[in-house]
Amino acid sequence: QVQLVESGGGLVQAGGSLRLSCAASGHTFNWYTIGWFRQAPGKEREFVAYVSPSGGMTRYRESVKDRFTISRDNAQNTVYLQMTSLKPDDAAVYFCAADKIPYGLGHIREDDYSSWGQGTQVTVSS
Repeated sequence: QVQLVESGGGLVQAGGSLRLSCAASGHTFNWYTIGWFRQAPGKEREFVAYVSPSGGMTRYRESVKDRFTISRDNAQNTVYLQMTSLKPDDAAVYFCAADKIPYGLGHIREDDYSSWGQGTQVTVSS
């Protein structure tokens, strides 16, 4: 499949912005839907957004709609998560992962994904 590495996390004030990157190795990157998930301390990992293999379809959890934008550049083997109007509730470790099924779509459960990256920390100060 693919190997994924996240970057771009950091400390930001509430209302600020960050752009996360998920860089992939492997020549089959554009076969897979890529999802972003996050996990806050003491909480379960939750779905944030996904982007289809072509980049033409996306889906977001309700609480980040209109604030986060997921996109991908298949030529650069990278998926981005642009986060704006950040809130303290957005603070978490953010992970990217690839759908287990080539050209799979519509999956928001973490069990449907594999090739998890190591995560990148996002901290939002109030």
